[in-house]
Amino acid sequence: MAATSATSTSALLSKQFVKAPRSTDGGGSTTSLAFFKQSDLRRFSSSSGLQISARPRRSLEVQANGNVFGTNFSVSTFGESHGGGVGCIISGCPPRIPLTEADIQVELDRRRPGQSRITTPRKETDTCTISSGVADGVTTGTPIHIFVPNTDQRGHDYTEMSIAYRPSHADATYDFKYGVRSVQGGGRSSARETIGRVAAGAVAKKILKMHSGIEILAYVSQVHKVVLPEGVVDNDAFTIDQVENNIVRCPDPEYANKMIDAIDVVRVKGDSVGGVVTCVVRNTPWGLGSPVFDKLEAELARACMSLPATKGFEIGSGFAGTFMTGSEHNDEFYTDENGLVRTRTNRSGGIQGGISNGETIYMRVGFKPTSTITKKQKTVTRDHKETDLIARGRHDPCVVPRAVPMVEAMAALVIMDQLMAQKAQCEMFPPSSLQQTDNSIHLDSHEVSNPV
Repeated sequence: MAATSATSTSALLSKQFVKAPRSTDGGGSTTSLAFFKQSDLRRFSSSSGLQISARPRRSLEVQANGNVFGTNFSVSTFGESHGGGVGCIISGCPPRIPLTEADIQVELDRRRPGQSRITTPRKETDTCTISSGVADGVTTGTPIHIFVPNTDQRGHDYTEMSIAYRPSHADATYDFKYGVRSVQGGGRSSARETIGRVAAGAVAKKILKMHSGIEILAYVSQVHKVVLPEGVVDNDAFTIDQVENNIVRCPDPEYANKMIDAIDVVRVKGDSVGGVVTCVVRNTPWGLGSPVFDKLEAELARACMSLPATKGFEIGSGFAGTFMTGSEHNDEFYTDENGLVRTRTNRSGGIQGGISNGETIYMRVGFKPTSTITKKQKTVTRDHKETDLIARGRHDPCVVPRAVPMVEAMAALVIMDQLMAQKAQCEMFPPSSLQQTDNSIHLDSHEVSNPV
């Protein structure tokens, strides 16, 4: 009986509920005790006659998660600012999509450093290479690997920062969490990590345009205290040529010059400023997004707020809507000349109840001032001694001009993922293809289009 009890207890203890290091006792049996309470271990020991010692584990295993985005169209980014390179792996991309490195390079060129005097002077061509998932110029349906090498690294610029933390930077929090960090360039907290996002976003944008005519565009609507007034830019009509017509990426020339001047003022002083990027998604179909936890605006907020230096997100009327009454804020419905249900206004921002309503989606993302500046600041060292820090290196005096393609990319990844989910759940049997007879539902095959 004692042997049976010992055997059952050993089997219970060896069952791994969570991945954990395993230890072997002198008899050769393997147990995993890391996730049992000490009180449970004492109870098992008493009932079975086994002598079990619950000693604290001395080894520390660090698992850095949070590197994968999306469910159906999934993107994993890799690489660090001063490593060999950066990039992404895209899983779930549909097959037979024409895709070349040039399709991706045009977006990476919009994101790359060294574009103008108001961006970081680091010189990188950010030339991409597709090494899998494409054959004869079309996607194969297998994972797509995209790689961009780092070529202009200056690790010696980070000597002081290896000892002291930059105020408001990820230096301290990474160190507190992991006990180790990549000092040069900030590692994974660097904006170079976004290369993988922008590359994957370029693929998503192309598919969305081909499939549904969906167009995703963003622009700078605020730099520091220079705010583009509401209505100056028509969110349903502005073009990418207007956005790319100046170095700050504001489609209005007058306000673009004011924004550039605002950045120049702080740039020469070794300081920085923040701003806002406005993003629109045109020709969005009905039905994207899900109720409760997976609402479309929640997914967009999560995506955009995962970008470096983000501090705020608004969609539709945003916080301004809190000053309105229901009768002022509600978007009244009407039927247009094509018989489609539309809204006369769009304070909902194209999303109601967490689901797209067919109107243009528009959102705003707030970016803080760049935390790495060359002005002297108070900080502490890794051993908690107070000191002064004058950061060196090459950094953006304002991140928002280069953040424009980043926001577009994250919006594209969300819309692509949600479009695939919608097709999988709701378009296998469209309402018009089902006929109900008595208690049975039959598929009217002639109303279902060929999926190929």
